[in-house]
Amino acid sequence: MTERPSGMRSKVDWQSFLGKHDPLWTVKPVAWEEGAFIGNGRLGAMIYGEENRAGRGSLRFVLGSTEVTASAPDGVGPAIRVPIGELVLKLSGWIYQPLEIRLVLWDAEIRAELTTTRGKVRLRAFVHAVEPVVTVEYDTDEGEKDARLHWYPYPEIHPVHLQTDRDYVNPYTPPIVVERSEERGVSVGVQSYDREAEEGCVTAWQELTRRHTGGRDEVKELEDQDQEQKDQDQEDMEQEQGCRSSSEIGCTESRVCFLTVYRGVSSSARTEAIETVQKAVRSHWDSWLNVHRRWWHDYYPRSFLSIPDTRLEGFYWIQMYKLGSGMRSDSLVLDNQGPWLTSTPWPGLWFNMNVQMSYSPVYAANRLDLGQSLIRGLRKHKEQLVRNVPEHCRHDSAGLGRSGSYDLNIPVEEEVGNLTWLLHSVWRHYRCNLIDELLRDTLYPLLRRSVGYYLHLLEEEGDGQLHLPPTVSPEYGSFAKLKVADCHYDLALLRWGCETLLDACERLKIEDPLQEKWEDVLTRLAPYPTDETGFMIGRDVPLAFGHRHFSHLLAVFPLHLLRGEEPGERELILRSLRHWVAREGDLRGFTFTAAASIAASLGLGNEANAYLQTLLHMITPNTMYKEAGPVIETPLAAAEALHDMLLQSWDGTIRVFPAVPDAWRDCSFHDLRAEGAFLVSAVRRGGNTILVRIKSMAGEPCLVRTGWTGAVQAKTDNGIVALEPTEGVVRIALQAGEEALLFPDGEMPDFYIVPVADDPRMHHFYGGRKPWRLYGLPIE
Repeated sequence: MTERPSGMRSKVDWQSFLGKHDPLWTVKPVAWEEGAFIGNGRLGAMIYGEENRAGRGSLRFVLGSTEVTASAPDGVGPAIRVPIGELVLKLSGWIYQPLEIRLVLWDAEIRAELTTTRGKVRLRAFVHAVEPVVTVEYDTDEGEKDARLHWYPYPEIHPVHLQTDRDYVNPYTPPIVVERSEERGVSVGVQSYDREAEEGCVTAWQELTRRHTGGRDEVKELEDQDQEQKDQDQEDMEQEQGCRSSSEIGCTESRVCFLTVYRGVSSSARTEAIETVQKAVRSHWDSWLNVHRRWWHDYYPRSFLSIPDTRLEGFYWIQMYKLGSGMRSDSLVLDNQGPWLTSTPWPGLWFNMNVQMSYSPVYAANRLDLGQSLIRGLRKHKEQLVRNVPEHCRHDSAGLGRSGSYDLNIPVEEEVGNLTWLLHSVWRHYRCNLIDELLRDTLYPLLRRSVGYYLHLLEEEGDGQLHLPPTVSPEYGSFAKLKVADCHYDLALLRWGCETLLDACERLKIEDPLQEKWEDVLTRLAPYPTDETGFMIGRDVPLAFGHRHFSHLLAVFPLHLLRGEEPGERELILRSLRHWVAREGDLRGFTFTAAASIAASLGLGNEANAYLQTLLHMITPNTMYKEAGPVIETPLAAAEALHDMLLQSWDGTIRVFPAVPDAWRDCSFHDLRAEGAFLVSAVRRGGNTILVRIKSMAGEPCLVRTGWTGAVQAKTDNGIVALEPTEGVVRIALQAGEEALLFPDGEMPDFYIVPVADDPRMHHFYGGRKPWRLYGLPIE
């Protein structure tokens, strides 16, 4: 008799699970905020059509490259992102109905069937996961046999299209000179902004016919590719879940376009672009497609979560797709739009919130490789961070102003704490993997300098306390350029910085001559100003009007310096939170993501959920977000708020299901990453947590708050032992690589991690604009 296995195992049919959340369009998208988007961290495309009569026969692939920037005129100001043009599928007829455009999350591909007034077009498009190449494949019936793709550099985009896109005005678009040529069968378009500086970009593309017989590409295969490898690639494709044969779009012949964009206008940029296209053209099609899909099929299962709110669950997984499309470990720092640039007043990096919030979901989602892009940017430009502070401080300080370009040449003015907050993101990265090299070589020296700049500003007053001079609390009174002494934003970041440096010294066994100074700051630093409404912006400055930023609440979130555990502290936090969101005025989407995370830190699941539901009303049909222009951080921060409802791990304690709404009776998650380098999985059924798995990656002390009362059973390789919680916290001894299954008193349940029951009416909720959705109503 075979012994019945017991414990926790993941059993997710990823293709089916993600498939129900695929964004779906049954009506043609006609704007950036409705479009289907693809990307690989460097290149991207937003795909939509045109409602104007002159453009009804066009499907636009509006291209974006995170690397293409132009210097500001006269060298004043940072280099900014520049629009680069588009690839347009021009059809004989007008795009009509019925049609279907589906963003297949599992394969990171657009698949579409378009009906026109002349015929039909079937299409597939993706940005290759590991090569900087946009790939578009399409076939047509007889009525649309003349359909072709056309490349338009930005100056040549049809005026009708530009009018559609210009809801917002770029602060500057340089004069662009366009040159076209053909080299070695590859079409080349060079857009020059400044020839002397070699600024601009090269676009290269080639379109060809691909014939299919027996699942093989007869036209363009590598002549020297080993046949055994070809056969293995084909076998991999057939076995890969969700992958069909090379003729899967239902034709014997199709057209394929490979396109790339490179920064610069030099001969080397031109050569690289041409060779990149030629490599794609020579590649065996199934191998090309399989490499792309394999990256994504490895990417998604790094973690899993499922909740009974199908709309919110789908939104979350689209954000995971967005993260994978928007950044890579070796990409530039994720800016305000990622690779989907459109007209915006913010074509760069903003460091008083945007970058930090954009990276926030990377850590718990166990996608730390994506976070390497931020660390890489800081390492590359660490000398510039020193030059950003006044010259007399450069011997021991560094800083980062509000906004600029990828070179981080952003001098510090009255907004002082941005680098310190950015380093909190790096600290989270470190705490989730505990690789001391990151702490020793990057985080510690930069944080030491960031705190060092604050030390230059501190002033001792008559009360014996250390105070900060007037600085800016981000986004409060911005137009009035309001500055405030003892600004909460800066007090919180300075306190966090000193505490973290002392922790780092202990971790790295460093005797730093500044340790006594940091300890003195923690002892004598002025307290956070408060009044009857809660936390104030700073000394003598209450929160008197609508404030979209949570800069006056940073000590609560995301720094977790105040946790609601001391007498009166919880009431103070709650009073501050509710006063903040109750003020009419300048509230925005990210207001509600932060509010949800703060409510979750207090264990208020219903309130956290209410804030997220409010946010969803502000999200565009394709899950992007707009204010005075498009910005990417808000939907990504909403994914982090959902993490906070399911798992928290600040202050050295793992909290499992700490803020689950009453309506979420069933939830599950697998391999979310907690600080201390733990992978955590858990299942909740009927409103009760039934099983928790903790896997240690670094052998750190493990403290877990499960919500169970009484003894907790823990199964490890050494058997089952009973653990008695202390004030609700269970302590487990785990070595690196070991794991424990926790369950309440009684027999250990046998359970798979699987998706919870969903609402079929909420499948494919995102994509096209669907304001008529009667979700939540008891309609059969």
